[in-house]
Amino acid sequence: MSLPLDSSTKRLLVFTSKLGYQTRSFAEAVRKLGIELLLATDRCHQLEDPWGDRAIPVRFEEPEAAAASVLEALRGQQVDGVLALGDRTAVAAAYAARGLGVWHNHPASVEACHNKRRMREVFRDAGLRVPWFKTFPFFPVPEPSLAGISFPCVVKPVSLSASQGVIRANNRDEFSAAVERVRRLLESAEVRASREPNLDCVLVEGYIGGKEVAVEGLLTGGALRVLAIFDKPDPLEGPFFEETIYVTPPRLGETQQRAIELCAKDAVRALGLMHGPIHAEFRVNEEGVWPLEVAARPIGGLCSRALRFALDEKTESIYLEELLVRHALGLPGADWPREPAASGVMMIPVPKSGVLERVEGEEAARGLPGIAEVEITARLHDYIAAWPEGSSYLGFLFARGERPEEVEAALREAHAKLRFTLSPRMPVEHPVTRRVAIG
Repeated sequence: MSLPLDSSTKRLLVFTSKLGYQTRSFAEAVRKLGIELLLATDRCHQLEDPWGDRAIPVRFEEPEAAAASVLEALRGQQVDGVLALGDRTAVAAAYAARGLGVWHNHPASVEACHNKRRMREVFRDAGLRVPWFKTFPFFPVPEPSLAGISFPCVVKPVSLSASQGVIRANNRDEFSAAVERVRRLLESAEVRASREPNLDCVLVEGYIGGKEVAVEGLLTGGALRVLAIFDKPDPLEGPFFEETIYVTPPRLGETQQRAIELCAKDAVRALGLMHGPIHAEFRVNEEGVWPLEVAARPIGGLCSRALRFALDEKTESIYLEELLVRHALGLPGADWPREPAASGVMMIPVPKSGVLERVEGEEAARGLPGIAEVEITARLHDYIAAWPEGSSYLGFLFARGERPEEVEAALREAHAKLRFTLSPRMPVEHPVTRRVAIG
């Protein structure tokens, strides 16, 4: 059974990275629904459609200019919905949606989501639980005893995502080392090329203990529908915060789940978010629920495949991407509930930085009971950085089962079957400074 769609004239504008994992998944959902997909990406504007997707080239670090370029390219054309994939694209998408007159979030709300310091200020002013926090320039490095820094604390960039550059410090020496490590990351060529804002300072805040959970939600006219609460069974206590396993439904009591949902609603209301997907992170401890971050976009990478939705047992299930497309375009099916089965995803961690030389055990992992999919996304012979400098996983494992415990066990067993060979990257010697012995 499937719902009839009147989508012959529907056109969806998606802001995404040219190399984003999710882009293909959304393209598949759009093709299935017979909708025209319009892309705005950070591809090179000097090349003539190098990816063959007719994408509009934009610079996400200049969101208003990016939106203006899109509006000019689409002048006189109908656009029925706008979606943003990834944090860097969200602000430009908000400006473009406002210019196109389609439902979305206000740019100021999305900008607050992309600035950790501003988000803390918003949560504090709204009366939500927040740790102490301060922003410092890298030079001079602050002296903790004089700057009011207590331990343990967390040092993090103001704008980066995926826990990149986030480091716990338990004393003065660890603090100084963490600040220096974040400074080197933000001064790296890769990060500088992104032209992210606030690359000259660091955010320091109190460490929040407790269990960490994630919430996937969907806003319609300011009303938040919680699609899933994810358990994170691996402790995220530092020194780095690379995420691994997400499992839903959570192994939490009803009272805790209601408290998380209430905190999520308070957080999006404080930020002024109104429409579209949100992905949020929270800590839960004896004091209550602490909002860590709210992003005005769906869950990243391929993690969305862990969620399926269906009208009833007779209805073919759909993935989160299709649900979001239906919601953005006002099509039937956007209100379908999540399937009752337990499900989960492992973002395959990076054990160490290096060049990926070999992957073994994929077929053994795929053959395990409960494993729904094994997707290795890292490419052979590419350099993969481990956290805190890294932000990209080796791949994804997906599992389904009757109970969350079964799903977690299947993911861990599948991960144990995999073997990744990473070799150190050899330093590149500059030809001007290289000395060659002659005769």
